[in-house]
Amino acid sequence: MRLNILAFAAGILCLQLQPTLPGWEPWLAAGLLLALPGLLWRNRPVRLLTLLACAAIGISWAGWRAETRLADQLGAEWEGRDIDVVGIVAGLPQAFAGGTRFAFDVSDVQAGAIVPGRIMLSWYRGRQAGEADEPPALRAGERWRFTVRLKRPHGNANPGVFDYEAWLLERNIRATGYIRANPPQRLAGMVWSPGYVVERFRQSVRDSFERMLPEAAYPFTGVLVALAVGDQKAVQGDLWTTFNRTGTTHLMSISGLHVTMVAAMVGWLVSFGWRRLPALALRWPAQKAGLLAGCLAALVYALLAGFAVPAQRTLYMLMVAGLAMFSGRIVAASRILALALLVVVIIDPWAVLAAGFWLSFGAVGALLYVGSAQIGELRGWRDRLRSWGIVQWAATLASLPVLLLVFQQFSLVSPLANALAIPVVSFVVTPLALLAAVIPWWPILALAHQVLAWLMVFLAWCAGWPVWAAPAPPVWAAAAAGLGVAICLLPRGVPGRWLGGMLLVPAMFWPVDKPATGEAWVSVLDVGQGLASVVRTREHTLIYDPGPLYSAESDAGQRVVVPYLRAQGISRIDTLMVTHSDTDHSGGAASVLSALSVEQVSSSIAGSQGGRCVAGQRWAWDGVGFEVMHPVVEAYATDAKPNHLSCVLRIEAGGRRMLLTSDIEAADEAALLARYPDSLGAEVALVPHHASKTSSTPAFLKAVGAEQVIVPVGYRNRFGHPKPEVLGRYEERGARIWRTDRDGALRVVMGEKGVSVSAWRQEHRRYWHGR
Repeated sequence: MRLNILAFAAGILCLQLQPTLPGWEPWLAAGLLLALPGLLWRNRPVRLLTLLACAAIGISWAGWRAETRLADQLGAEWEGRDIDVVGIVAGLPQAFAGGTRFAFDVSDVQAGAIVPGRIMLSWYRGRQAGEADEPPALRAGERWRFTVRLKRPHGNANPGVFDYEAWLLERNIRATGYIRANPPQRLAGMVWSPGYVVERFRQSVRDSFERMLPEAAYPFTGVLVALAVGDQKAVQGDLWTTFNRTGTTHLMSISGLHVTMVAAMVGWLVSFGWRRLPALALRWPAQKAGLLAGCLAALVYALLAGFAVPAQRTLYMLMVAGLAMFSGRIVAASRILALALLVVVIIDPWAVLAAGFWLSFGAVGALLYVGSAQIGELRGWRDRLRSWGIVQWAATLASLPVLLLVFQQFSLVSPLANALAIPVVSFVVTPLALLAAVIPWWPILALAHQVLAWLMVFLAWCAGWPVWAAPAPPVWAAAAAGLGVAICLLPRGVPGRWLGGMLLVPAMFWPVDKPATGEAWVSVLDVGQGLASVVRTREHTLIYDPGPLYSAESDAGQRVVVPYLRAQGISRIDTLMVTHSDTDHSGGAASVLSALSVEQVSSSIAGSQGGRCVAGQRWAWDGVGFEVMHPVVEAYATDAKPNHLSCVLRIEAGGRRMLLTSDIEAADEAALLARYPDSLGAEVALVPHHASKTSSTPAFLKAVGAEQVIVPVGYRNRFGHPKPEVLGRYEERGARIWRTDRDGALRVVMGEKGVSVSAWRQEHRRYWHGR
């Protein structure tokens, strides 16, 4: 059974890695045909066919679910148009600096409009023409009428960066958009459906915590909210840095350990009371009553948590174990884990794309694996301490391959930090937070906050310890590391355990991929409406603009540039060039400077740290030449707008050139033509100012003569970039046009062998991209 379930899950994983969605019917037919021999004969070759049948059925199941979900989509002709919709606020509204964001279940739309059943809406503060006014205090379960403007799911596509489109697909959010100025109408204060009732209760708990402990005076209130109702967005961003560096992220939200603790506590209390009531004890065994109560408590807490994967996994394990005990059968722990895996992937085939899925099942599997080798009862505090150490070692080692593959780092101090954090958070802070959710009394919540504050002092000290960082290893190296973990966790005395350590080496010490001497790699990242690019030579790295500021809480430096560089194994930047002050180019600078070691900063921004970029500056790295071509030093004495001060950089490698132009406009192009009348030529060029009408004059295009041009632009951005007439000028000259909104991150390789451009979306396409 266990191998069949693993094969079924492997089939689902295989489907999620496909560039296009295959038909599910042939795979179902193949699975049924392969399963027939297993119903007639029982031998090893037939068992192999059974495993293949389960894998094929897994592909079929995931394909059918994907086809059904993708069919519920926004009509292409309705993108960017005003649509009247009626529906219900379906989840916790999330406040951000510019307004409020929330999931919305659509129940009615204007005649003819094709709108999916669940969408994500942003209610902005009316900063732009046509946007609605200040959003009211939205409550989950309310019915509203809105005029909205929607677009299909779209996220930034970059190596080593979070896949937003996959996240939306898993949550069945099939369009995103914002509320227009047409006055919204609240039609009902509450729609009494079980799901909305749960969400309203979650919101009430969050609001109660925030009223009792204002975050200005109590900085860890967001953590208590996350522990009580699973709202991780309530946690301040800088706290996640501490949790990541100490390996305690899993504790600061509702995890499987917390669900188990709640179930055990409620089950014990019910069983304890049941035994003391003879009439009840004679009618039904106290053990079964406690078990049922524990399972119900786990269900309630998992719903309160928003039904995240770790909570689901634990809930299903408890349910399977509960059913086994009710039936009087003894079920092996590994079978319970396998059945929980089966239920998770049947309900949510996209769970296999989340790192939390692998971390959850990997950690529990490792604990069962280690626990099966322990014989006899623990005697004395030394045995218990040793057992606790083994558990910490197993959980830490089991998470290593996933952490290196997905996050390219792991905390060296994690066992020490978790040794204290697990009992404090699970057995003190979380019970107090849940008690405060039921009994909203300030002293209870204040005590939980104080205990958490003491723990944070310890975690802050642990966060100062080094973190192991390495480039993202290939999948085969991570799989080998997983096998190595299993060998390392074998009982003492088993020969060959050293081989497990050897299998960990490729993933932990995977080398950084570098350009050859005299070669340059230029990556223009997909950051939406803005610009962020990374230039690499053999031993040096330059960032040409760190990307836009998305909101007060996030920017491209934090979300895209730093994760991308971490995946490449780069932690040191030689030069950060911030071309000008517009936030779509400079907004990510603070995040880059705080997360990475930056040797020098070059910028045209007055008062910024570092030196100015001035025409005539030249240098060479590893056989690659760099030259700043704009602005001239005299421009800084004028009252020019930021675009006119944009730093223009030319890169030359192996006799090939690329021109990075930032946001220069027609006047700046004319100035460049005057200063470099015969030397502006380049094989590749960054299209000035996102292909707006203010740039890309015919004379400039002729002088540059680029055969390939890159437009850094956001999907359906409000500026209407790129302008069709500007793209037409490049097409008339025969240039190949690349766009980050369509192609994702673009990588330019220049050297003696020539110039090549590759697109991330084309090389790593998934079936949900653009759908």
